[in-house]
Amino acid sequence: MNMLEICHISKRFGDKQVLRDVDFTVPEHAVYGFVGQNGAGKTTTMKLVLGLLAADSGEILVNGEKVSFGENPVNRYIGYLPDVPEFYPYMTAAEYLNFCGAITGMDLQECKKRTEEMLALVGLAGEKHRIRGFSRGMKQRLGIAQALLNRPKLLICDEPTSALDPVGRKEILDILVSAKEQTTVLFSTHILSDVEKICEQFAFLHEGKILRQGSMEEMRKSCGQAGFEIELEREQDAAKLLRQFPEGIQRGGAYVYYEPGKGQQMEAVLAWILGEGMRIRKAEKCGLTLEALFMEVVGK
Repeated sequence: MNMLEICHISKRFGDKQVLRDVDFTVPEHAVYGFVGQNGAGKTTTMKLVLGLLAADSGEILVNGEKVSFGENPVNRYIGYLPDVPEFYPYMTAAEYLNFCGAITGMDLQECKKRTEEMLALVGLAGEKHRIRGFSRGMKQRLGIAQALLNRPKLLICDEPTSALDPVGRKEILDILVSAKEQTTVLFSTHILSDVEKICEQFAFLHEGKILRQGSMEEMRKSCGQAGFEIELEREQDAAKLLRQFPEGIQRGGAYVYYEPGKGQQMEAVLAWILGEGMRIRKAEKCGLTLEALFMEVVGK
């Protein structure tokens, strides 16, 4: 079952076309990467899913129900984490979650139990300090706990790791992977390495259009072969190699890299090197990264 279906959505603000026929689906219990540069239209798309904006054309379904602008009943299925979540700084994490549960009508005992579960999930169990003293990473973790409090079927995260250090980013990514047992995660970001680590499927959004979507394996197959790198014993041998196979890139010393899709086969290059009696320190294929795929798709 698809938890989220975005069907041929377009959106214009004045004379600026922000989204152009955006169309993709997010399967249930997946972590789905919504990838694009800043300004590509990711946040606009999420606001449309939340019913905060009206689409010019197309429709959006969450859990099989159509999203409507304004009073959007489908939001009962959605938890949302903005890129910069805001809190009441004088509260503790537990007080804040209990407050959120109360204003959404949760049963008192259920809210207390769920608060404990969520704080444990995000690593804030037993945290007694006021939110005003929380680090950015702690606030992001609390934001995820709040978004999951009412057991949403869809968790939307807008750039949740963009301002975090490497340790904080890893913590948030680990939490999102754990959360998919309870929900479906739409993970919007421009940090391609984060998507590569945790997402099974993703869509590339560029200048308001979906340029490519699918699984990593599908994209690798569609974008051609992997590149390869060779490190020789002597720098002069690397220069000789490049005269014979000039498509390579010398990256310092005797290290030569051949990009994917440039027409060279690793086997042919190695056969020539061995025929010339050169010594090899290292030779390995380089799998396509999500960054390389994205740059190829957008033509850079």
